[in-house]
Amino acid sequence: MTADFLTISPDAPVLGRIGTIGARLVRTEDEVRAAQLLRYAIFHEELGAPTNSVARIQKRDEDEFDRYCEHLLVLDTSLPEPQQVVGTYRLLDKTAAQKAGGFYAESEFDIAPLVSRPDKNILELGRSCIVAPYRSRRTIEVMWQGIWALVVQRKIDVLFGCASFIGSDPTEHKAALAWLGQNAIQTETKIAPAANAPAVHLINKNKTPTNLRAFAALPPLLKGYLRLGAKVAPHAVVDESFGTIDVLVILPVADIEKRYIAHYGSDASRFAA
Repeated sequence: MTADFLTISPDAPVLGRIGTIGARLVRTEDEVRAAQLLRYAIFHEELGAPTNSVARIQKRDEDEFDRYCEHLLVLDTSLPEPQQVVGTYRLLDKTAAQKAGGFYAESEFDIAPLVSRPDKNILELGRSCIVAPYRSRRTIEVMWQGIWALVVQRKIDVLFGCASFIGSDPTEHKAALAWLGQNAIQTETKIAPAANAPAVHLINKNKTPTNLRAFAALPPLLKGYLRLGAKVAPHAVVDESFGTIDVLVILPVADIEKRYIAHYGSDASRFAA
C-alpha cells in the first residue's frame, strides 16, 4: 500500500519514537486518507473483510466516524514520504462522539453504563492496524507511547474499544473465548450486547480448564490490552458485515499495571521527541 500523494506535515508533535519509528496525530486530509488506504489494504485485501463497490474503487476503509475522529499514525521516517505510514489507530473522545451521534462500539454493545458517567473522561480506540513487516513489539510499543502521551495530556480516565477475532464462527475461537470468560471478565459497568447484535456469552459456568495455549490464541492487540490490565465485557458480538467476532475491551487508567507506567513515564516524556 502506497499513498503516492502523501506529504507528511512537518509540524505535528511526535508523541513517541524508537529509532526511525515514530507516532503522531494526523494534521491533514491527505494523512487521513493515507490511514484509510492502509486500513483497506489490511482489513479488506489482506484479511478479507467484506466491503462495498465504492470502497473497492477508492481502496479506502472509510465510515461516518472518520470525520469526527483523530487518527494516530505510526511512521517510519527512513522510508520515502509516500511509504512512511506503517500503522494507524483511530481515537474518539466524548466531545467528538456527541457530534458523531455516538461511539463506534454502540453499534454492537450497550455501553451507556460506561459512557454516561459525567465524572469520567473516556477515549475510544479502534481501527488499529500495522503493515505486516512492522508487526513487532517495537512498533506496538511506539503506538502505545503515542496513546499514553494523549492519555496523560488529556487526563483520560478510561480507554475502551473493540478487539476482533478474524472469522465470524465462534467455534473456531472456542478455547480463546473460554480463556477470556474465566480470566478477563469485567462486570462492574454492566455492559451488554446491543439488541440487534448476535452475541456469545463468555462466562464459562462449567469452569472448563483453560491454559496458556488458549491465551496465545488471542489476537495480539487483545493480549496487549490484557497485559496492561484491561478486562472485557461478558459477551462477544458476531459482526457478520466485517467477518469478525468482537469483544469490548475496557481499561481504566487507574488499573494500568504500574510497571508499564514506569516504563513509559508517568508524565509520558520518556519517549516523546
